[in-house]
Amino acid sequence: MEHNSTFPIKQNELDMLREEASGYLKSVQWEQGQRAKNKDKDAKDESILLYLSRANNGSGATTITSVSKTILALKKRLLPDSVALPMCLNQTLYAVQEGLALGAWIKDSYYDASGLSALNERKAALDSNGKREFESKMHTATAFMLFATAYNVLHNLKPHASDDLSVMKQKFAGLPEVSFLSPLKGVACTLFYFDKYLGHPDIINSDKDVIDFTVVYFEALIDEIQLRKSSLEYTETIEDRTYKLESSEFAISGWSNVFAGTAKSVEFNKIRFEQIVGNRDAKHFARRLTERMLSYDFEAKQNPFQELGGFMPVFMGYGIPGTGKSMLIAAIATRLKEHCDNLDIPFLFHPMPDTLISTFQGGSAEKMVEWMKPMQDPSKLIFAPIDDAENNLQERTAQGVSAGVKEVIGVFLRYTEGAYAVNYGNSSIGLFTNLPEMLDKAVISRVQGRFKIDGARTEHDFLDQDHLWWRKLDETMPDFVNMTAPSDYTFLQDQGLAKNMGDILNTVEKPSEVRVLEAYGKAESKHGANDHLFYASLYKEIQNIFPFFSSRDVRNIQSAISLRLTDFDLEQDWFDKPEIYFKQNYETKFNMLQELMKANMKGLNFSDIRRQEVVRYLDNVATIADTDFKRKVDARVSQMNIETKAREMFGK
Repeated sequence: MEHNSTFPIKQNELDMLREEASGYLKSVQWEQGQRAKNKDKDAKDESILLYLSRANNGSGATTITSVSKTILALKKRLLPDSVALPMCLNQTLYAVQEGLALGAWIKDSYYDASGLSALNERKAALDSNGKREFESKMHTATAFMLFATAYNVLHNLKPHASDDLSVMKQKFAGLPEVSFLSPLKGVACTLFYFDKYLGHPDIINSDKDVIDFTVVYFEALIDEIQLRKSSLEYTETIEDRTYKLESSEFAISGWSNVFAGTAKSVEFNKIRFEQIVGNRDAKHFARRLTERMLSYDFEAKQNPFQELGGFMPVFMGYGIPGTGKSMLIAAIATRLKEHCDNLDIPFLFHPMPDTLISTFQGGSAEKMVEWMKPMQDPSKLIFAPIDDAENNLQERTAQGVSAGVKEVIGVFLRYTEGAYAVNYGNSSIGLFTNLPEMLDKAVISRVQGRFKIDGARTEHDFLDQDHLWWRKLDETMPDFVNMTAPSDYTFLQDQGLAKNMGDILNTVEKPSEVRVLEAYGKAESKHGANDHLFYASLYKEIQNIFPFFSSRDVRNIQSAISLRLTDFDLEQDWFDKPEIYFKQNYETKFNMLQELMKANMKGLNFSDIRRQEVVRYLDNVATIADTDFKRKVDARVSQMNIETKAREMFGK
């Protein structure tokens, strides 16, 4: 189920359908079904369902309903003295008309894509199989049209509705019936009950109620369609594409509903970077990530760091177990949350749930879409860590990998690159793993920034790790810890943040991995390390050794170099006085960053940085490729040693 192509919905094509939509609002005809008429027998809310079922005065005759007339009547009842149509009523009428026009466009598109138009033309000559297919496609066309209509109404009205709709939901007694028989019947049935509710004296008590009710009504319609969509056939041409409305943020991708369960931030333990020992590379990276995310501009819906090449929508932290991955996740979240609170920015901490892989087919993909969807919300900063990423994003070709993992990876790849990947520069996904070699190759190739989480590495690191532990005893019983402190080191002195990557890297000159070193030597024998051709020839050599090395890896190296070029601190007073930078408009922010970047580049040497980053990346590729094999060999050797030892003991 690859979502690949995006189709534009052109505004001028919608203009032609608005007439049709406003016609529906003026009048539709609907004859209530028998079941809907009898709904009042076991109604949870006597008055409203009774009222809905008697909507045709109890006779089976078809009634004509007019939503626009009802809205005018509402205006008279709510605001008898007002001449113009009040804002909320106007917005609602407009949103429903837009939704209907968009639904009609989607229906026409489905007619053509699914071959329903052709069946429709020779309807009279169809045999029984043809008739079955025709009816089945009609149902699907109707369902998708109503879904698109409801989805668009919600897109336009949800921002204006009350935050808490629980009171309105209490009043709402559900949809007595939804018709998929034909597009015309589908619209008529939907508008008939919408109109009846609006006309009921208990539902609407203020003009704001009209928007709130409309949102509740169309949410219920979407739920109803979602419940019944599994019985629909011929849905391929719905599920394989995205429709995007021209000059708008509205897009519709299959049946997925971005409004379902808008994500809430998850609680986390507050941790400071100073409490994490070692991990200089990781701490530095995490700090850069937070500064970059905070530069996102909510007005322009873009991030100046994206233009400068210093933003990472997907990054990876890897290292042996016990080196502080979970602490690091909490520290990034803590730092982001504190700055966001300070700057009045909404923040979403959105870790991947452990229960993502589902045992039934399609379940995992659905859960994964649900998890990835909030990342497309441009109205907040989003940090989405995936801890122990090797569990859900494991190499798909490995033996025994479940269908669920494959589904999850499919969705991940689709949302991080391709038609679905909307990246405003406000969200970042972090993969954290002890076993990077077990991650799927395609997933790893999406990673644009990577760093080691290697825990304590120096004598001072181990000293500080112990200090963090016995310090607590020292605070409660001052003279209990009767040991001498080092004379030439202040505790935690090395645990601060580095100024830039140059401090951390201790200038790598040559690769440390044997095969990479060999390839490096070959390239060096042909070209000087300052020639552009040197890298072209090095990449070719690497590809001969590691066939999976591709253009995407080269792009990742380029983005690592861009990261180094934007590896500068934001000025401290920008944080103290947000109006200097954070509260500025996009252009100003971008220009300020460019100035900072130029000043920072003065001390840098492009060819040195390029060499360092290429060497780092290629060593990394080799390590990841090797570790898997090495782990298998080690396990085998250890098994053989155990057997040999056991034989010896048995012999004795």
